[in-house]
Formats: sequence, structure tokens, C-alpha cells
Amino acid sequence: MRRLICPCTVPLPPFQRQKRKRSRRLGPKDQALRDWRGIDLRPIEKAHKDQAVSACSVVKNVLNTLKLDRRRAETEVIKVWNQMIDPAVTEHAQPAGIRKGTLFVSVDSSVWLDEIVRYRRHEILKRMQLAMSRDMIQKISFRIG
Repeated sequence: MRRLICPCTVPLPPFQRQKRKRSRRLGPKDQALRDWRGIDLRPIEKAHKDQAVSACSVVKNVLNTLKLDRRRAETEVIKVWNQMIDPAVTEHAQPAGIRKGTLFVSVDSSVWLDEIVRYRRHEILKRMQLAMSRDMIQKISFRIG
């Protein structure tokens, strides 16, 4: 008579044995939270923890998005303008802003606009490029306003 052996009772060789994963024992705080919530949220909390971002990187990204360094440099243009340019010119012309490397300057009258454009434009451009940088100020546009 042959004996039939149930495959579930036959021991597996060591390389085929599967280890049972033991659940980590919960601490008192985690047990209390699990009992209070009614569910175990550890896997979800662990998944969110991996996606956490440091505050330093968030602040750096926000500052880069707002381009505050560029805006600070634009406000310095007014200070540099008043220091580097002839006081007679600064009384009648003030920088209005910078856009794409062009410094826009508002001049109070057409007489001063003509004077600056004809005789002082290149001197002003060189002084501003020397004080700021060539890539910041590439050209100057004068307007009455």
C-alpha cells in the first residue's frame, strides 16, 4: 500500500523556504493612534515621509522664481546712476527700468533728450556697464516722460 503525502506537509529545502515577515511591534503612541483612528496609517505616513522636501530647497526655489537678485540689481541702478553720471544730467534724466538688457531712461525735455543722445549717450553707457555689468545693461533707450 502506498502512502500519499500531502504536499503542504512536506518540508521545503532551505533555499525555497519563505521567511514570514514579522510585523514590527508598535510603540504605545502608535498603538494608541491606531486604536483611536481605527486603522493603521503607518504605510501611508511612510510614503509621505519619503516625499518630504526641506524648507531650504523650497525657499531657494521661490527666490529663484521671483528673481529677487535681478530686482535688487535693478534698484541699484538708480544709486549707480546718481553716483556715476554728471549731476547736470541726473537733474533732467532718471532711469525708469531695465528690460532684457535695455536701460530705459526718462528725460524731462526734448532739449535734454537731444543733448544726451547726441553727445553723452556712449559715455553714459560705458559708465553704467562698468559699474553694473555688460550683460545687465547692453543698451540705453532715452524717452521723454
